[in-house]
Amino acid sequence: MKERLVEIAGAIRKYPWMAEVLRRRPVANPHPYMVEAYAAGDGSEACMSLNQLRTYCAQNGAVGEARLELEFSSHEVYEGRIREVYRLKGLLAFAAKAKEYVRIL
Repeated sequence: MKERLVEIAGAIRKYPWMAEVLRRRPVANPHPYMVEAYAAGDGSEACMSLNQLRTYCAQNGAVGEARLELEFSSHEVYEGRIREVYRLKGLLAFAAKAKEYVRIL
């Protein structure tokens, strides 16, 4: 559990808007293993999922609630660690650029 909290703290240091979302949104003390974070492979976007229903993404400095449906794609090295890579799922994959997201939490 301690290692997971250290990972979350590292992500919040890298993406300070995540701390603001945790502080302002009506989510009662999310369990550390329920929090997930994804970063777009090109660095243009970062997202944080607090539970299955609420996902928040930041792009160009603006943070908003988003619907992010992902499916596993592969494993890649990201920031010195092997991470899972996901692609958009279903029709979203065709509507948007084929963006890949690296799971950082």
